[in-house]
Amino acid sequence: MYVWGRLARMVATAKSRGPFRPGDESRLHFRCLPSDIDRNMHLNNARYMMLADVGRVDIFLRLGFLKLAREKGWGPMMGGLQSVYVREIKLWKRFEVVSTAETWTDRQLIGRHRFLLEDGQTAAVIMTTAGVYDRRNKRFVPMDEVIAGLGIDATPRPLIPEEDTFLASHQGLRELAKTG
Repeated sequence: MYVWGRLARMVATAKSRGPFRPGDESRLHFRCLPSDIDRNMHLNNARYMMLADVGRVDIFLRLGFLKLAREKGWGPMMGGLQSVYVREIKLWKRFEVVSTAETWTDRQLIGRHRFLLEDGQTAAVIMTTAGVYDRRNKRFVPMDEVIAGLGIDATPRPLIPEEDTFLASHQGLRELAKTG
């Protein structure tokens, strides 16, 4: 099943997983299919990103963010990601994608996607940074405004050292991209 089918299945089953709140996890189960593999007969690196997208959309849908974004003219925007692969997901093997919204800074949400094998071992981790763009006012929305718009009373936890390192690396790469 290509990623569109997986996305449709996630949307169709979102209500059964209940609402998403800060601190929750999105847990989606998949199987590595022939359309997912590379020449090494394991999940290819691009598919990890696509499946992380499905986990993010699950969070957005269950959080009520997609509805709020439509009303306000907002759109989620990926800033970047970093991935690490430690074990392969082989053809036909089942695995789980565990997605979380870890914390946020002024205008950036830090997300994490863990790919778990059936025995619970981590196969890969993807850390992401994203923001919310207000198309009408041509600005990135402060995350506290997004959280308040969702009717959630929450404050961000302090960044852990790995998140600080990720954001610093991300900012350095952004500067490199801007300067050529």
